[in-house]
Amino acid sequence: MPEIAPLLGESLTSPAAFHTPLHAPHEEDQWWRSSVIYQVYPRSFRDSNGDGTGDLPGITGELARLAELSIDAVWLSPFYTSPQRDGGYDVADYCDVDPRFGTLGDFDALVGRADALGIRVIVDLVPNHCSSDHTLFQAALAAPAGSPERAMFIFRDGRGEDGSIPPNNWQSHFGGPAWTRTVAADGAPGQWYLHLFDSSQPDFDWDNPAVRAEFERVLRFWLDRGVGGFRVDVAHALIKAEGLPDWGGRADGGSTEGFPGWEAPMFGQDEVHAIYRRWRAILAEYDGERILCAEASIDPLPRLTDWVRADEMHQAFNFAYLHHPWNAHALRDVISSSLTAFDAVAAPTTWVLSNHDVVRHTSRFGLTDGTPRGGDGIGHSDPQPDLHTGLARARAASLAMFALPGGIYLYQGEELGLPDHTSMPDDARQDPTFARTGGERIGRDGCRVPLPWRADQPSSGFGGADSTAAPWLPQPEGWAGFARDVQAADPDSTLSLYRTALQLRRDLRLGAGSLSWSRPFEQSDVVAFLNGEVLVVLNMGEFAAPLPPGTVIAASTPGAVEDGLLVPDACVWILSTAG
Repeated sequence: MPEIAPLLGESLTSPAAFHTPLHAPHEEDQWWRSSVIYQVYPRSFRDSNGDGTGDLPGITGELARLAELSIDAVWLSPFYTSPQRDGGYDVADYCDVDPRFGTLGDFDALVGRADALGIRVIVDLVPNHCSSDHTLFQAALAAPAGSPERAMFIFRDGRGEDGSIPPNNWQSHFGGPAWTRTVAADGAPGQWYLHLFDSSQPDFDWDNPAVRAEFERVLRFWLDRGVGGFRVDVAHALIKAEGLPDWGGRADGGSTEGFPGWEAPMFGQDEVHAIYRRWRAILAEYDGERILCAEASIDPLPRLTDWVRADEMHQAFNFAYLHHPWNAHALRDVISSSLTAFDAVAAPTTWVLSNHDVVRHTSRFGLTDGTPRGGDGIGHSDPQPDLHTGLARARAASLAMFALPGGIYLYQGEELGLPDHTSMPDDARQDPTFARTGGERIGRDGCRVPLPWRADQPSSGFGGADSTAAPWLPQPEGWAGFARDVQAADPDSTLSLYRTALQLRRDLRLGAGSLSWSRPFEQSDVVAFLNGEVLVVLNMGEFAAPLPPGTVIAASTPGAVEDGLLVPDACVWILSTAG
């Protein structure tokens, strides 16, 4: 690395070696500004009764293990009554627990145990659409056109002389048309209903005050049970453009040539913000700083921050950061642009590398031919990731992320370094994306595989020692090697790295800190920044990079530093005297 080789020694950590901080430290005692929140996908976390499906008692029983990660909250993906056609994001009853996951009593016990451990519980709210099994939609199907029941959803007459053409050209996010035509009891074709996702997930009509009142009831139901807030699914899509005009861009609202994404008529409409202002006011009626986090797929970043203005949501997922490639220049750019954009509205940035909708970052960073788009996985016939490289990069990326100011979201199993299941048989797949595209898009099953807990038990301990039921999704070969009990006993494991680094993050208050870029490294393949007393150095290049003198307090791998050089695909934290 010739551009930084002459800069060995104290010059790398002198005050002049750093730019002005991009983000000022915050002193306010607002837990969500620097929080670490752990996502639990209930169906795959822990099976307490051996039936092959994870459940709420399984989560409750393992909360102490999560507390060891110094987390502030758990976010539970949907556990509501659901036919599970889309992994629980097709809700049939927003105010009850699906029997496969337990009961409302089990939920209350989970909240109580979490509270005893100092962990808040955040639940997933799915307001854009429900399951076609929901009583409101069943009533709409049974009611005539123009009825109050149908007004809860987006029903329209078809185009053409016989109404056989969908009302517009919108496509489903999961593939295929976004409209399905109803059929009357006598077999006669009827109106069409809109579903931006699967045909079993009809969209609510949020222009209807009755819909807004219904979800305010749902919010209060869970707030009264002690939840710490809500992650809001598809928070950008509730309001559609008046007249439902045709759209020439991508089905997911993204841009194509001549069709910028911010003009998509189904996403990002200004009227949605009044809904979240109302919700913020409802949360303010409760004690304990309950929060809202937006899943809003909105570009560019300055536009996304509309969702986190002072009177709206507290957090929004930073998908630009999640999708960054393994490239130093791209990473510096997305971090800088994120901090600048969110600081402009006095909101914290969130950082996330994996979730239930994307290829796990251990596999993603092991690919050499590009990254699958969100919602797509890696199949058995696709080029396979290099898992050795992928895990080294995943550990390095995670360690660097833990030192960033703002909030962090973790996805269950990433603390074990889990990869995607990339060899899953097609007949085991359950994601509707796979079926709706005829297998053209693999879908998200690979990142949702049940977790390994104990190496010497059936299904790697997912269902306990006596379980005979197969997990609802098959685990790949070698899963036992990632088991939590094995990693808990290994000081060099990914689990040990997460435990140590996240405790340091809390002790050093890095989430409430600032970020200053290192000048000597800024044109190199090395990402280096200062947060408080910690200098973070991440080598994303092909060659070893020089390090300044100092005490290494965290390293992504045991062999990260050799002869004063940081090896490729590694990250370290160094105590620094620069300021």
